[in-house]
Amino acid sequence: MLLRLRLLVASLGGGVLLLLILCLGAQNLDQRARLNLGFGKTAELPTGFLLGVSLVIGVISGGVSTALLLPRGDQGRNV
Repeated sequence: MLLRLRLLVASLGGGVLLLLILCLGAQNLDQRARLNLGFGKTAELPTGFLLGVSLVIGVISGGVSTALLLPRGDQGRNV
């Protein structure tokens, strides 16, 4: 249980830290693109910011899924 909690906190904390650094670094980018979502378009965002957000989402979702899929410590023991 403690290992799962540590993994969740580490992945969420790392993702938030990466997002903060990304927001600070993407302020002066000139190339801006829009995403077509099918039902509408997003605001014009820098290309590096879009790629960075996908990286942050991947870090968070990977850490959370790892923490949720960890086997329990007492399942492998035959008592």
